Amino acid sequence: MIDFYYWPTPNGWKISIMLEECGLDYRMVPVDINAGDQFEPAFLAISPNHRMPAIVDHAPPADYGDAPVPIFESGAIIRYLAEKAQCLYPAEARLRKEIDEWLFWQVGNLGPMGGQMSHFVNYAPGEHPYSYKRYTGEYHRCLGVLERRLADRRYLVGEQYTIADIINWPWVLISKAMGQPLDEFPRVAAWRQRIKERPAVQRGVDLGKDMRGGQPKSEAARQRLFGQTANTAGTGE
Repeated sequence: MIDFYYWPTPNGWKISIMLEECGLDYRMVPVDINAGDQFEPAFLAISPNHRMPAIVDHAPPADYGDAPVPIFESGAIIRYLAEKAQCLYPAEARLRKEIDEWLFWQVGNLGPMGGQMSHFVNYAPGEHPYSYKRYTGEYHRCLGVLERRLADRRYLVGEQYTIADIINWPWVLISKAMGQPLDEFPRVAAWRQRIKERPAVQRGVDLGKDMRGGQPKSEAARQRLFGQTANTAGTGE
């Protein structure tokens, strides 16, 4: 059984979709990021960067030993699950190389740029024209990277759906909600729809859908969520 620490956001969906695609047994443990659950000491012991998603695998592969295995960071989690389940991560070395490139591209580019764009669209009080332009521009640029990549293939590494698609897709799913329609990116739009039709993807996105949305539940929660420094992170302050 896998304990899956989760809140219904694009980063959470990466792992909920992967768990559903691979048919792995898991128990969802809500981490209410609007209430500051991610800063609680018990969660910090699993995820030192106090971010969800995270997992604890209570039945890891034999080479990990008998103790439960905690994993944080979505890229590390999705690679672990793919190898554990032998799922959506083909053994051929050249394909794995390409998959890893797009996995790391997502965690270094599309995800952070989309996340910062989302912050200035959904959370930042007041007007921040430079920041908004900066991150909407970077998100737009990333969509262009995907559009060019999909010029001659159905999925990011060819005709085969892999973890490269799973980890990138949630941050494209929300593009319209963040004010970036996909009219300029028809290949990305078709790829988005192709993946959206998969039953496991639908189950992953629907996980905890009644918990979606919302803002920090108080000004103290807002400060806790957005005001962390090295002096306060993990202290519960």
